[in-house]
Amino acid sequence: MKGDHLDPKGLIMEAYNIEGIQASECRSIFLDWALSVPADVDTAALIGALLARYGEAEPADHPMTQVLREGLDRMGTPKRRGGYKSRPRD
Repeated sequence: MKGDHLDPKGLIMEAYNIEGIQASECRSIFLDWALSVPADVDTAALIGALLARYGEAEPADHPMTQVLREGLDRMGTPKRRGGYKSRPRD
């Protein structure tokens, strides 16, 4: 089953339809979804739209809603650069 511009493969929709799905399974589904998002697309906006679509219609404690919220929260948190780029230059 095909989805739409927010969820082209229908992965997120299917996660909400799986009875008894666990958070770890939702994370795997979210990762698959995120890897299929084109690089030039605002991923945070897509996650926000998915939350608006499913997060309000489904129970607030659904594991996929929690994973989407975590994904949106982490989008705003900058990551520390490691290796030689983080070391002071003399």
